[in-house]
Amino acid sequence: MAKDLGVNHETLRTWVRNAEQAARPGAVEATAMEKENRQLRARVKELELEREILRRAAAGVPGPGSARIAPRSARTRCP
Repeated sequence: MAKDLGVNHETLRTWVRNAEQAARPGAVEATAMEKENRQLRARVKELELEREILRRAAAGVPGPGSARIAPRSARTRCP
């Protein structure tokens, strides 16, 4: 039959397998869920990367209260 259609037999087999899967009840919902899961996983990966970048950036910035001003007696005067 693949020869009659002018396609490789593996191509025809893939088409038949995809058609059988699409004909199953709930196949459309499963495909939509799989697509959504892929998108959500990609978003989680992106957010984790952003969080790591911010965490590393914050590690190099002193927190509140770490930059203290020396007491007046310890300051040097300019002549």
